[in-house]
Amino acid sequence: MTTIRHITQHLESIAPLSYQEGYDNCGLIVGNPETEVTGVMLCLDSTEAVIDEAIEKGCNLVIAHHPIVFKGLKKFNGRNYVERTVIKAIKHDVAIYAIHTNLDHIHTGVNAKIGEKLGLQNLRVLSPKRQLLRKLVTFVPHADADKVRDALFAAGAGHIGDYSETSFNLEGTGTFKGGDSTNPHVGNIGERHQEPETRIETIFPAHLEGKVVSALRAAHPYEEVAYDVFVLENENARVGAGMVGELTSPVDEAAFLQSVKSKLNTPMIRHTALLGKPVTKVAWCGGSGSFLLQDAIRAGAQVYITGDFKYHEFFDAENKIVIADIGHYESEQFTPEIIHSILQKKFSNFALYFSQVNTNPINYV
Repeated sequence: MTTIRHITQHLESIAPLSYQEGYDNCGLIVGNPETEVTGVMLCLDSTEAVIDEAIEKGCNLVIAHHPIVFKGLKKFNGRNYVERTVIKAIKHDVAIYAIHTNLDHIHTGVNAKIGEKLGLQNLRVLSPKRQLLRKLVTFVPHADADKVRDALFAAGAGHIGDYSETSFNLEGTGTFKGGDSTNPHVGNIGERHQEPETRIETIFPAHLEGKVVSALRAAHPYEEVAYDVFVLENENARVGAGMVGELTSPVDEAAFLQSVKSKLNTPMIRHTALLGKPVTKVAWCGGSGSFLLQDAIRAGAQVYITGDFKYHEFFDAENKIVIADIGHYESEQFTPEIIHSILQKKFSNFALYFSQVNTNPINYV
């Protein structure tokens, strides 16, 4: 039996909730995590029409990119679409899960899909996040070092980019004296003992701290385990906002914008003045990305693609870059494909549906 918890835990192992922005509300918004899944509806926005569609298809879990609830609701009387959607979902036992900025921020997430659609290469995160990594330092008897390292690596420690099982090890001597109530692994109670030990250092993602420390305690032979956990200021090159990539060959600005319209299925692009420079490097951010404009300029991009630029923000390009506003919905419309790919590889005992409801609130004439 596959429960909602099985689904959400798998999604969060790839896009941890700790990666979301502070204003966001990712996770299970409506529903009991222990409920068995009968079907999953994938969408960008979980509106009333999407809930109706899920009910019709026999889906009791809707996975949306945007959270239907961003802030606390004090009343449930159906006065707006948020309350009506939540009420309908609860009445019909349909769970709603949101995977928003945490999916934006992983290097295989929303922005990677845009890069894939545009055919760009050498993709990297435009604005990597800091303080998402921790360093663990512990001291282990030489004979037990391999066992402890294996446990730490199995718990998710030791990953740097495409490298795994990374650690630093230094040999030294530890001392301790056990009191009357102790049961020391080596040495005698009441006597100072010197033990050849290995200092093991390794890093891990912050959201795995509980798992990694538990693995350390379980594998370590000592009754009292000495260890330190440090917050690292290092950028995590695989987690952050926006992306930058390169074209296989230079392209004229106007021709590139036409290809963006076609490949990203957008009816209109609002853009700043063309600068007459060939496009070789592009930066982009799904959703509202005006806050990354200066990062795009520093990265050397000739074009910056995103949505929701305000009038005065277009002036900030200052003839250094072409801003291409393709629309919020348009930049994120392929997000359900990412979720489908993640779930399809792991689960096969329930149906996955793409919502056919167009939830874009903006229309063009």
